[in-house]
Amino acid sequence: MIDELREEAIVNKVGGRFKLSTLIQKRLVALVRGSRPLVDSQSDSKLQIVIDEIMQDKIYLDTSGNVKIRETPEGHGGPPELDLSAL
Repeated sequence: MIDELREEAIVNKVGGRFKLSTLIQKRLVALVRGSRPLVDSQSDSKLQIVIDEIMQDKIYLDTSGNVKIRETPEGHGGPPELDLSAL
């Protein structure tokens, strides 16, 4: 099991265990379908990549339960906005 999932910090970051599991599941589907990771990870595990994205505030669930990518401030680069609405 990934250590971060045992911590309350990640649960509190997304607003609860249900939201956390939903966010993980939806983002895993996107990665499996070919979306690029939003973080540099030493792991080949897609689950670890999702955990890293959450812990680095790269993704979140909006009020409708859709995965959203946090935008980077102007001039700081970053990946283009991904359309995850079909998930």
